[in-house]
Amino acid sequence: MKIKPLSDNVVVKMTEAEETTKSGIVLTAAAKEKPQIAEVIEVGPGKVTDDGKTIPMSVKPGQKILMSKYAGSEFKLAGVEYIVLKQSDILAVIED
Repeated sequence: MKIKPLSDNVVVKMTEAEETTKSGIVLTAAAKEKPQIAEVIEVGPGKVTDDGKTIPMSVKPGQKILMSKYAGSEFKLAGVEYIVLKQSDILAVIED
C-alpha cells in the first residue's frame, strides 16, 4: 500500500528519540519530548494558487527535515506511524 499526499502536504516518518542524555541519564517514555526530526517519505504535487499555477515543493523524498514541534496529523499504515503535515510546517532541511 502506498500513500500519495495532495496539494502541499508531506508524509514524514519520525526518527527515534534519544533514550539517554549525554550525561548518561536514561529517559522514560513520559520524560521524552516529541522528536522534531523526520524523514520525508512522500510529497504532494504542490500548492495551487488562485490563478491555477502550481507552486512546486521544496522538499523531496529521502530528505531529513526539522519540523514544527506539534505539527501535522499522525496516522498508522501497515503498522508504521507517519505524520502528514503542510510544507509550511517544515522549518529546515538537514544536510549531512
